[in-house]
Amino acid sequence: MLPEIRTVKVTRYVTPLREGGSLPAIAEADDGFLYVLKFRGAGQGIKALISELIGTELARAAGFKIPELVFAELDEAFGRTEPDEEIQDLLKSSQGLNLGLHYLSGSITFDPVVVTPSAEFASRLVWLDAFLTNVDRTIKNTNMLWWNKAVWLIDFGASLYFHHNWDNRNDQASKPFVQIKDHVLLPWATELESADSFFHEVLSEELINGVSSTIPDAWLLNSEFSESPDEIRAIYAEFLRSRLTYSKTFLKTAQDARLTLV
Repeated sequence: MLPEIRTVKVTRYVTPLREGGSLPAIAEADDGFLYVLKFRGAGQGIKALISELIGTELARAAGFKIPELVFAELDEAFGRTEPDEEIQDLLKSSQGLNLGLHYLSGSITFDPVVVTPSAEFASRLVWLDAFLTNVDRTIKNTNMLWWNKAVWLIDFGASLYFHHNWDNRNDQASKPFVQIKDHVLLPWATELESADSFFHEVLSEELINGVSSTIPDAWLLNSEFSESPDEIRAIYAEFLRSRLTYSKTFLKTAQDARLTLV
């Protein structure tokens, strides 16, 4: 059963995280906690938030450690006193429902050279990122944190790029994922066949439909989509189910890419 995603109201903009291309920020909410806020008004817009939501919840269901994910409401008056014009414009264009990840205070960027990942962990993450077509987990940007003596995953916003070419989604589901060659954990991914079997058990139709159903109407009733919210959610679920049936294709691509590293 999927955990319920809470909704919080953003009360204070703390500081931008300028290393992120979409200018995420640390913000405080009305529950007293700090969150890394991902904005609907950023470069990739709503679709990056949908990728973040789907990728995060599928990873959580597979047993990966993920900071709590929340829907974050941004009031129309929020940010009016922000002196930075770029940030003020971002906040104005992000009124309404955004996405936040619980801020892991004191965390550091995970470095697999310092802490060697297990073959199981590496293989499952390589498989999942190939499944989600996540282009953003490289040595330059691992999108993993080391916190409380464990690895935590963050940032699936660059996943599911099929939705940037909506009409070609059926072809995209069956394609290999050649960018897996740049995955930061590929050298340690020696159990990819086992990972494939694991995910075929985990990624049930019930789970895929459940995760897709969590995409809020507030994100789908906008000019980026012409279909109804229910139709859009169904398309995401259909893509994920179809992608799973072609797992041997992207599995082989990952295996072949790994052989070139050995």
